[in-house]
Amino acid sequence: MARRTQVTARQERLGAELRKLREAAGLKGREAASLLGTDAGRLSQIESGVAGVSEETVRRLVAHYACTDAALIEALVTMATERVRGWWEEYRGLLPSAFLDLAELEHHATYRADVECLHIPGLLQTEEYARAVFAYRIPELPSEDLELRVRHRMGRKAIIERPEPVPYEAVIHEAALRIRAGDRAAARAQLTYVLELSEADHVSVRVIPFDRDGFAGAWNTMTLTGGPVPKLDSAQRDGPEGTALVDSEDQLNSLRLLFRKLEAESLTPERSRDFINRLAKEL
Repeated sequence: MARRTQVTARQERLGAELRKLREAAGLKGREAASLLGTDAGRLSQIESGVAGVSEETVRRLVAHYACTDAALIEALVTMATERVRGWWEEYRGLLPSAFLDLAELEHHATYRADVECLHIPGLLQTEEYARAVFAYRIPELPSEDLELRVRHRMGRKAIIERPEPVPYEAVIHEAALRIRAGDRAAARAQLTYVLELSEADHVSVRVIPFDRDGFAGAWNTMTLTGGPVPKLDSAQRDGPEGTALVDSEDQLNSLRLLFRKLEAESLTPERSRDFINRLAKEL
């Protein structure tokens, strides 16, 4: 297959997983390439996502790597062969690739979980709230770029609004609920919108209140996205250089445990709705 000029995060993940299987088998790149009947450079392109890979090649590689995880193998084959031109493609060349990668990741997700301490999670934001968040930048975004970002964020809600929605959990600190990205009316509308979404069977919203003793995890903003098998789960963490995708199994396990810890610090969904409703009435 020809070299790609643009590599998506999903394509990179496929290559990274094939590399992990090779390394677990104790094979060097040139050794695996020889078994495949190609050169190390070509294998490197496959493992970096620069070169596409066929179903046959995926199955040959995992066989050489002695992988016996049937569910993982089928998931990798699907990643290699599935051709989905999603709604996010209309933004290619208009928004940074990270926006498109996130939408594609969510489209294929089996579950989604967010922890936010300063902002309402993107999937729960109203259009007005999202516009206020994106507008608060230095330098300020041109109006066209601002509206593209808002429209893209609204489009991402498809995963919780479609006929077969993705199970979604959000843990939100009280600070995020109280900070007004816009005016008082917009803040009230945002809280009301969160309440409306939280009524859905597949959506769980839990609040960590200010008066919770022993909570020292306000820096733990994160997103967990379920893959077709747990090994293909992924996470996002905000850092000083922007958002980073995490796919290391050890790191994913740590983040799963951290999410459950934060969830345990929060109110139940029922008490959280009462809490949010009370905040909305105060505005």
